[in-house]
Amino acid sequence: MNNFTWIFLLALGASLILKLWLAQRQIRHVAENRGQVPDAFADKIQLDAHQKAADYTLTNTRQGRIELIYNSLLLVGWTLGGGLQWLDNSWQQLGWGSITTGVAMLISAFLIMAILELPFTIYHTFVIEERFGFNRTTPATFVGDLAKQALLMLIIGVPMAWAALWLMQESGGLWWLYLWLLWSGFSLLMLWAYPAVIAPLFNKFSPLEDDTLQKRIQSLLNRCGFKSQGIFVMDGSRRSGHGNAYFTGMGQNKRIVFFDTLLKTLEADEIEAVLAHELGHFKRKHVQKRIITMMLLSLAGLALLGWLIEQSWFYQGLGVQQASNHLALLLFLLVSPVFTVFLQPIMSWFSRKHEFEADDYAAAQSDAADLIRALVKMYRENASTLTPDPVYSAFYDSHPPAPVRVAHLSTRTAS
Repeated sequence: MNNFTWIFLLALGASLILKLWLAQRQIRHVAENRGQVPDAFADKIQLDAHQKAADYTLTNTRQGRIELIYNSLLLVGWTLGGGLQWLDNSWQQLGWGSITTGVAMLISAFLIMAILELPFTIYHTFVIEERFGFNRTTPATFVGDLAKQALLMLIIGVPMAWAALWLMQESGGLWWLYLWLLWSGFSLLMLWAYPAVIAPLFNKFSPLEDDTLQKRIQSLLNRCGFKSQGIFVMDGSRRSGHGNAYFTGMGQNKRIVFFDTLLKTLEADEIEAVLAHELGHFKRKHVQKRIITMMLLSLAGLALLGWLIEQSWFYQGLGVQQASNHLALLLFLLVSPVFTVFLQPIMSWFSRKHEFEADDYAAAQSDAADLIRALVKMYRENASTLTPDPVYSAFYDSHPPAPVRVAHLSTRTAS
């Protein structure tokens, strides 16, 4: 242990206390407002639906507190508890080369972490989601998804890990810059390829068959100057009762995707308004701004790692005795979230700002009243709380709280 050990423990403790305090605020605020539907929604959402949303939020938040503590203990176990050092020693005994050993270490560590988090995923899917009527996932589908995810980790993760470690070993002092270029290129490739290659492994995507709705959507796309490779319906109901819509892909490989559950819930004019909101993100270049932001953050992170990798106190302070490229990379990935927790509310603020901008665009291209009705239905069907704690919401939420968002849109209904 050294001074950095205490800095790490202090940061971890402060982060944990902050998040537990925020969770307690959320629990208290939602519970206090459970008994009455907010005035803005009194004629739109029944009390039983409001209480279901409150109970769903309370259950997930309480479960989240347990996960926070569990993950913090795991992090200490991996680092100061010697978990990473033990796993690395086990691979080193095989006598493989440094890059091969590093790849094996990285992949096995991430697989073990996924296994250790699996009980919470199972509980959330088959207990919490089942209790509130959202789960559609069968055990066979769940196991199949896990197998596909593990296979993808091997197919994609092994070459990427090998390339990263090779650059770290062979490309000199600017390895972090070359690695950033590799990671940026890979991320853009995945954004382009995901709709056609990855997503169909888990869900079925069918062309929208409602000709009237398709013509209406195409008219909106033409007005907005948006070209896509098609309008698709995803079989989201195979796994969950939640509904959503999104854009995926980039360049000439963009797709519009509606959950089948959403299409069953909304009317045609409401679907058009939801799509207009999503188009607002495209027209306001939110996706590009987020990509650039994440690239700049990753560049800063890798530059920092380029310095930390030469510091013996970095390894020793986190329970690792023998420095190596793969352990430096793994330690950085595990520990950096502890020190960057302050970025969460900043990123959330920008995301909410983008949501307001997209809502304004939707109000201009369709009808704000239609979007309000669609949002209310989505809040109800997804059991989204109408009364989040303001501080909790400001820290975490990527979307404005329901009352704030509806109030904002209401000012656009007359325009």
